[in-house]
Amino acid sequence: MLNFKCRHFEKEIILLNVRWYLAYPLSYRNLEEMAEERGYSVDHSTINRWVIKYSPELEKSFQAKKRSVGVRWRMDETYIKVNGKWKYFYRAVDKEGNTIDYLLTAKRDMKAAKRFFTKAIKSNGHPELVNVDKSGSNKAALNSINEETKEQIEIRQCKYLNNIVEQDHRNIKRITRPMLEFKNFHCAQKTLAGIELMKMIKKGQMKEDRLSPAEQFYSLFATEPDYFDNRSRLKKFRRISIIRDDRCLSTF
Repeated sequence: MLNFKCRHFEKEIILLNVRWYLAYPLSYRNLEEMAEERGYSVDHSTINRWVIKYSPELEKSFQAKKRSVGVRWRMDETYIKVNGKWKYFYRAVDKEGNTIDYLLTAKRDMKAAKRFFTKAIKSNGHPELVNVDKSGSNKAALNSINEETKEQIEIRQCKYLNNIVEQDHRNIKRITRPMLEFKNFHCAQKTLAGIELMKMIKKGQMKEDRLSPAEQFYSLFATEPDYFDNRSRLKKFRRISIIRDDRCLSTF
């Protein structure tokens, strides 16, 4: 369960701002202005600390509720700017477009690719086939894994089959664009984990598919068995926004 001890704001407000930042193309200053409109004051740096603190914990909680993915993978890497320098964000999806795993690395080489594949296999099981681009480092990493394990992975290098993962990169870039760039590598890792979490929820990769994406997000820190059966806590989330908006309207 997430720990909100010694926080100056209610956990509902904290999680609301964290979800907005991870789910929509907003900057921290946008959220600071939105908070002012809703009747409470919070600094953009405080929201930044909330995102860095709770994103990895929410992502870890999600992994226990994540649906299994397919055994035919599409893997590719994209670029993320961190402190003025381009870093490499490895990502993989199955043929249905479901996110398998992701990893931010400082270099693009065989060691980095092998780290990604090892992480993905540990979390999602052994794939039957992996489609990669013409990069020699990705193929070398898979060959190295095949030499070390009994289960052989079929390697395919077909560019057009990777269109699905290349298109999926756009969903991440759309969220990171207003951020301009990350200032710290470890903060970038944690924030990207939260962004990927929200994308997986929207794709329907969480077992609680009877809930809306927002409800699924808030359920990640719940422990009570009847937490979302009576929807009482969700109503509190909604009531906070409604009350703030009513206060703003009453001033006109």
